[in-house]
Amino acid sequence: MRRVVTQEILDSPDCPPTEVQKSLRDLSRINRWFGGVATTRKLIERVAVTTGKKHFSLLEVAAGHGEVPKAAARQLARQGITLDITLLDRAQSHLLPGNRSVVADALRLPFSDNSFDLVSSGLFVHHLEPVEVAQFVNEALRVSRVAVLINDLVRHPLHLALVYAGWPLMLSHVSRVDGVASVRRSYVPREMQEMLTNGERREVVMSRHYLFRIGVIVWKRADSRCGPSSGKLAPRNSYRSGGRWA
Repeated sequence: MRRVVTQEILDSPDCPPTEVQKSLRDLSRINRWFGGVATTRKLIERVAVTTGKKHFSLLEVAAGHGEVPKAAARQLARQGITLDITLLDRAQSHLLPGNRSVVADALRLPFSDNSFDLVSSGLFVHHLEPVEVAQFVNEALRVSRVAVLINDLVRHPLHLALVYAGWPLMLSHVSRVDGVASVRRSYVPREMQEMLTNGERREVVMSRHYLFRIGVIVWKRADSRCGPSSGKLAPRNSYRSGGRWA
């Protein structure tokens, strides 16, 4: 399935505020029901096991309402893992009051080096072109102390069919149109691998998750980990640097 780039309505400044909020609520439900929260939670669990750490400061980029990191934090708390979350989005209208949040460009993060343990994003990378993906990862690695986490979609014909089938679950017309556009412009694992390594010696661990989700951990450097090697953590359905889907 060829990648097709179509501008998403939610990315437009002309999207009506009521539709913005309806679409973001749709996204929150989709992430709870169809693997978004679970994917981020599992990525953080792997980092916790590998590093031996139980507390992480986390910057969520393109956060919207912040449902994914907040829900993941509630689940992780049962395992004694705690998160100190900061949300970042390009538009104030996407953020909810009452959270620690920043309005800024994800490609030019307004933080000093090593400001957060983890920099995370969900359903964001497919909005970027390959050069921008590399730019985002480099910027996120600069700001992180431990790793960059990516939670995104995998482009596949069956995934596209499932999005069409799920239209009745979406309250917003924007969500229906953007859902189709998101799958069509998403990346497959091989493309993701090429963009994230980009000719550099960088450890990237990729894993497959429920309903065409891909999870990625880009480790900042070898000494950011003090536990067992990340290779031992990768489950049987993981894709590691230089590998393939099992």
